[in-house]
Amino acid sequence: MRIKFPLFAVLLASAAAPAFADAAALDADTALHGTVSAEIIVTAPYARDRATALSGVTVLQGTDLTRELRGTIGETLSRQAGVSSTSFGPNASRPILRGFQGERIRILNDGIGSFDVSNTSVDHAVVINPQLAERIEVLRGPASLLYGSSAIGGVVNIVDKRIPREVPTEPVHLDVLGSFGSAATERNISGVVEVPVTDRIVLHADGSFAESDDLRIGGFVLSRPVRAAALASGDPAVRDLAVLDGRLPNSAARTWAAGGGAAFIDADGELGFAYSHYDSLYGVPPRFDLATGDGEAVRLKVKQDRIDLRGQINAGGSLIDTIKFRFGYADYRHSELDDAGAIGTTFLNQGLEGRLEVAQTKRDIGSGTWRGATGVQLFARRFEAIGDEAFVPRNDTLQAGIFTLQEVDFGAASVETAGRYERANVKASVSDFRGAPVFSDRNFDLFSGSLGASFGFAQGWRLGVNLSHTERAPAAEELLANGPHAGTQAFEIGNPDFVKERANGAELILRGKGEGYSFEASVYYSRFSDYIYEVQTGAVEDNLPIFQILQDNARYIGFEVQGSATLARLGDSEIKLDALADYTDAKILGGGGMVPRIPPLRMLAGIGVSGPVWDARAEIEHATSQTRLAAFETETAAYTLVNASISIRPFADRPNTAIVVSANNLFDVDARRHASFLKNFAPLAGRDIRVSLRFTI
Repeated sequence: MRIKFPLFAVLLASAAAPAFADAAALDADTALHGTVSAEIIVTAPYARDRATALSGVTVLQGTDLTRELRGTIGETLSRQAGVSSTSFGPNASRPILRGFQGERIRILNDGIGSFDVSNTSVDHAVVINPQLAERIEVLRGPASLLYGSSAIGGVVNIVDKRIPREVPTEPVHLDVLGSFGSAATERNISGVVEVPVTDRIVLHADGSFAESDDLRIGGFVLSRPVRAAALASGDPAVRDLAVLDGRLPNSAARTWAAGGGAAFIDADGELGFAYSHYDSLYGVPPRFDLATGDGEAVRLKVKQDRIDLRGQINAGGSLIDTIKFRFGYADYRHSELDDAGAIGTTFLNQGLEGRLEVAQTKRDIGSGTWRGATGVQLFARRFEAIGDEAFVPRNDTLQAGIFTLQEVDFGAASVETAGRYERANVKASVSDFRGAPVFSDRNFDLFSGSLGASFGFAQGWRLGVNLSHTERAPAAEELLANGPHAGTQAFEIGNPDFVKERANGAELILRGKGEGYSFEASVYYSRFSDYIYEVQTGAVEDNLPIFQILQDNARYIGFEVQGSATLARLGDSEIKLDALADYTDAKILGGGGMVPRIPPLRMLAGIGVSGPVWDARAEIEHATSQTRLAAFETETAAYTLVNASISIRPFADRPNTAIVVSANNLFDVDARRHASFLKNFAPLAGRDIRVSLRFTI
């Protein structure tokens, strides 16, 4: 099976652009080998100051990123403000932003999609290895609309160096990361090599390998209410489930990836390309049937081949500053294997995406300055499921969009507006379907926009407000699903008559910083028309619980708050206290109850000592119980995790070289995330001692 895209689509995609910072700002903030200040947002059409952003932003890099690294993007980011994780076992954990997940969150690799099927189902892993990440940025709120209608809830951009951004000054540049985690006897090794061929051409190669055993947990496999139900059963096979503890069944994994690239870089611009291969075999913890004691231990065998292209022209003219383009294409497949290793279902996904962005030259207008960027984006995908449990027919998705971002800055005040129009088309191959009536061709016209302003009212303090309207087309899986899915162990049913999803939102942001402190808070509200969501019905088909995808009006409301303060300075060292809290409440209007799988109130506080050579940190994370439930959801108990770490940077001139030792879930508690489909059968890791060594030469 191969995608045959129209010629115009290929041409457009080959001239498409990522959103990276403009050269001048990056030069000012580059310290060593492209390390950019965490105060600069690179996931934008031009470099932007995080302090003036009109939505929630998280930047994770350097030693902080090394300390937080886990085997998945979801777990790596799960302790950041406004971020949770799907936690479908330790190998398929995707970020949740402000309660949004799946098709409403875009996972990007250097500004272009991951070309996997992680957005279609929670058992599908993100095909991006966080071990190779140089920087991860999370955008929450309307700023993400520039990346497509499927980014209505936010964007996670993993920035790596597979396509080099600069020519190293040394003959060979080497960056190696190795780590060990005790909870799953997890072994990771990754490395990046860059060699300058000339003063303008650099070659790149990278590779990674990770292997882990079944995850050690802090208690029983089954949650307390499910365990009680198992103990009450008259079937000995079901009662035996209640004593499962210590290890999470079928959660081992083995993954490797490799890639190579090259780039030409000079003052007038750059052009680079890369090829990469990803290969993984991982288990999905079983959802046990309390009527029979059975639980299918599915493993997923995943492969992807990917090609990337990035370029930039530094025009430096009176009208146009830069022209950037970005293109990616990938061929992805995964097979779902049963207990005996036989293939039940194979998923095939071929996709390409391209962006072209033109950034305007900043110009004076009266007492302020005006800058902006305009671009086009194309995304195309062919998705096919083959086998006895193919729950969707073969389908093609094509999305073409045009967008603009404009900003006027008067110093004390600034105004920002953004707009996007997108045409989305979904075609289904009805001959593959399982007898249900479906369409063969549907089109959606999508209009999104935002208008915001921020005001500096005191030294270091700024208040911003943003209003937005966003629209999203139903995904092919939401329209077409109708069958059993072994990976999620559910019978999923969509609706081919769904209309587009629309949302009107508002966000209020307060940021402040000064000598020894920083503070950031945001409050947001969104009201959805024709919101698409999935609920368990209580019925059973093919011995699987039925999950029905529905459409109704909904509203989201929530907040995020975080801050830090320096408590004392002792010579070159300082003691800092930091804390965050986040909360989302989401409700189906018109008597539909709560939106399923919304994370509860979460609070985290930490205290650390940092100096020129070493850092030490201890933190407490508490998630409250979730009692606001959708139909057939069960209550999730509160939990408290205690973590500690120490980081050593032995070389002052190489801050990226570090040894990090961390102890997570020190008291080995049983913790489960309410947002997880598998929360009653797959708790989080128990006590996990991790050692990571990163060195750069």
